[in-house]
Amino acid sequence: MRIGIGYDIHRFDAARPLFIGGVRFEGEPGLAGHSDADVLLHAVIDALLGAAGLGDIGTHFPPRDPEWKDASSVSLLEQTAGMLVVRQLAVDYIDATVIAERPKLASRIPEMRKIIARAAGIQPERVNVKATTNEGLGDIGRGEGIAAMAVALLSEG
Repeated sequence: MRIGIGYDIHRFDAARPLFIGGVRFEGEPGLAGHSDADVLLHAVIDALLGAAGLGDIGTHFPPRDPEWKDASSVSLLEQTAGMLVVRQLAVDYIDATVIAERPKLASRIPEMRKIIARAAGIQPERVNVKATTNEGLGDIGRGEGIAAMAVALLSEG
C-alpha cells in the first residue's frame, strides 16, 4: 500500500469560471491559475502523484507551459490515472476536503465524486469529498480564495 497527501490553494479571480471537483459553479467568481484552477482536483492529483512517488502536479503539468493554459483539471486527473496504470498502481481510495466560505458545496458533492471516480478509473464509492469553512479566519475565512486537501491510497499490482 502507498499513501499520498495533496494540498492546493487558489485566490479568487472574478474574470474566470469556477470549477471545483470538475463541477462548474455558475454565477460564482473563478479561481486564478494557469489551468482551470480546480483546487480540489489539483489536491487529488498531488495526492495520487505523491503516493506513486512521482513528484507533484507542477512537475508533470508545469504552470509556465502553454500546453496547460486553461487545461481541464479533469483531463489532468485522467492523465495522472494513466501514469499510475503504466506503473501497475491501482487507486484504492481518495478522501478530500474543500475549505471555502463560498460557494456552498454540499448539494454538488455527489456530482464531484462521480467525476473524480470516472477520471481516476474507480467506483464513486471509493471517493469521499467533504466541505468545510474556515469559520471566518485567515485568507480563506475572509473569502479571498479556496483551498483543498486530499489523501490517496494506492496498491501495487
